[in-house]
Amino acid sequence: MTAPVELLVCVKCRRGEEIPEEGLRPGQRLHDALAARDLPEGVTLTPVECLQNCDSGCSVAMRGGPARWTYVYGNLHEASHPDLLVEGVTLYHGASDGVIPWRARPEHFKRNCIARIPPETSPETPQEDKT
Repeated sequence: MTAPVELLVCVKCRRGEEIPEEGLRPGQRLHDALAARDLPEGVTLTPVECLQNCDSGCSVAMRGGPARWTYVYGNLHEASHPDLLVEGVTLYHGASDGVIPWRARPEHFKRNCIARIPPETSPETPQEDKT
């Protein structure tokens, strides 16, 4: 059984647009579009205040458990990318280490990965000496 997955969406993103004080931001619209879709069982949609990727359009992060890589993707659009994100998070959820094989990744993921963060239990992460 794979660990639960969290899809974090920056709801404060303006995507470079001027938004009135009480206006709905593109990031919030992206979150709302995803909330209206069926996500795989075990995937939680979480709004976050800011992913500090303001120059690269709307951004999301995918994380899940101590053995999975975390990914941050940018240049997302609330009208054209919700289905892509559902596809991507479904693939991510199915990968026990979070690494979607390159050829299976949606094209947008290949070109718009902002960050890849190693899992807590990564063999690449030096372990503290316990002796």
